[in-house]
Amino acid sequence: MKEAAELKDPTDHYHAQPLEDNLFEWHFTVRGPPDSDFDGGIYHGRIVLPPEYPMKPPSIILLTANGRFEVGKKICLSISGHHPETWQPSWSIRTALLAIIGFMPTKGEGAIGSLDYTPEERRALAKKSQDFCCEMCGTSMKTALLPLTSGSVSSQADKEAKELARQISFKAEVNSSRRSDAGPSNTSGLNHSAASREPQQDGAARAFPDPASATSEAQSSSAAAAQEHPPAVSSSSTSLSPRQRRAQQQSQRRAPASADFNRAQQPRGNTNHTGSTVLIVLLTFALAALIFRRICLANEYVFEL
Repeated sequence: MKEAAELKDPTDHYHAQPLEDNLFEWHFTVRGPPDSDFDGGIYHGRIVLPPEYPMKPPSIILLTANGRFEVGKKICLSISGHHPETWQPSWSIRTALLAIIGFMPTKGEGAIGSLDYTPEERRALAKKSQDFCCEMCGTSMKTALLPLTSGSVSSQADKEAKELARQISFKAEVNSSRRSDAGPSNTSGLNHSAASREPQQDGAARAFPDPASATSEAQSSSAAAAQEHPPAVSSSSTSLSPRQRRAQQQSQRRAPASADFNRAQQPRGNTNHTGSTVLIVLLTFALAALIFRRICLANEYVFEL
């Protein structure tokens, strides 16, 4: 209410008042800064205050086409709700109005709600804005502000607007540079993981000073593993034929000392063992058949006698 009383009387550069039924929504009118593409324009918009105001910044929405800010969209300024980190509770509605005037000649640089129209288009919109009339509050741009006088072009309000825009933009740049110096959390996590890997690499270097010693130690460990796990000898090797016994001995000579390779060769050894068992069974059956036939022939010979 104090700010509404201070801004009750319009000036030649700005004016703002809350709606009759909503103290948290204000309608404002600002004059385009002189010596710019917006010179001669009169622009109307809304300022929506959050319930936590003045601890949190307001949202600013332009309702007049101007070529710098989008119409009907919350614009991104260092003094608007998009940047609560740069807002100061000591600022006020008047500060926001001066900031809008000061930021209009600046570049949009892809910010939310920003436009980069050509100077010709902005001058045409500035001339057209004088005929705008707000449907919500009924304010007409022709009577919203006091007329300019000969000395009002270089008035104190215009100087304050330029200085405020410079200070606010500089403050936003300082805060963004601090955030970039701090770096995202995932980057620090990556640095931490890299630092945690370095001691492991140092430990590996201490364990193996040079590649030759590392290779010799690996070979000795493989030989020890081979001694701990000798190749399994089939229990039925005593019943194998000499040819099968020689083949088995040659395969054992060719087998490497690595324990992993021996484990990989175990299925093949099992296959050879199964085949030898089947062969022994077949030979047993054949031998039994021969013995049975000899017995039968012997009986027949006895009967003939």
